[in-house]
Amino acid sequence: MSATPSPAQRIAAFTTIYLVWGSTYLGIRMAVQTLPPLVMASLRFICAGLILLGLLRLRGPLQVTVRQLRDNAVVGVLLLLGGNGLVAWAEQYVPSGITALIIGVQPMVMVLTEWAWPGGKRPPALVFIGLALGFGGVALLVAPSTASSEVLNVGGVAAILFACVFWAFGSIYGRNARTPAQPFVASGLQMVSGSLALAAAAGFRGEWSSWSPAATSATSWWATAYLTLVGSLVGFTTFAWLMKHSTPARVATYAYVNPIVAVFLGWLVLSEPLGWRIAAAGIVIVLSVVIITVARQQVAKSSST
Repeated sequence: MSATPSPAQRIAAFTTIYLVWGSTYLGIRMAVQTLPPLVMASLRFICAGLILLGLLRLRGPLQVTVRQLRDNAVVGVLLLLGGNGLVAWAEQYVPSGITALIIGVQPMVMVLTEWAWPGGKRPPALVFIGLALGFGGVALLVAPSTASSEVLNVGGVAAILFACVFWAFGSIYGRNARTPAQPFVASGLQMVSGSLALAAAAGFRGEWSSWSPAATSATSWWATAYLTLVGSLVGFTTFAWLMKHSTPARVATYAYVNPIVAVFLGWLVLSEPLGWRIAAAGIVIVLSVVIITVARQQVAKSSST
């Protein structure tokens, strides 16, 4: 692409991030129908990581230090085993759209983790308003309802919330690395190390021994291929390109749009429930993310002036 991208290129990139990352929740839900969740995640990330590192190697030698290998291995385990692995497991029991809505609390968990991190600063009051709204939206989403026979799986919801915590720790750990690797190299290393951890966890749970490739449906295979090639490779490279050619505030809007896309696709493709409570909870959670994002941007601007 050109050094100065056209408006059409920017629109195409944002559309890709919105649709691709919003669709990954549906992809996971379809993949784990006949594929064990940790096996699926391990296969997805080992393929994506090796493809990415292989493409980078064609462009020149990969210069990576032992410290960078260690740091990215830690990040990969936290993000992909603790984060994505738990989400894949949870989507056996929780609809994809609701999973995306619960993961909408990720910016809130990030704020609290940054505050608790050594040297962290207390967030402004507006952030706490956003936090209260966000957790209120989650409570509305998961609370039992006498008007509906559907009750969310408690273990699945807890796994998604823990996934947000692991993702926050992994993100902050990677951000504080003293000598970080190049972004694409780091992503490849994280995917490979995370896939190895996922494979080990799958073995510990007995997923490899109980899994029959012949019994895996074509739908699950196609969904896993989509997650590998489109969700991981296309999604990440587009995100990295946008971070160079747009502002972080604009790129962060994917957090507002992805849950909406996921809920709509889950309803359209798998006939997942879409009632007034889900719609109301989604609006509250997205609003809370907007408030927290705006408040953090204001703090960043004031501290840089």
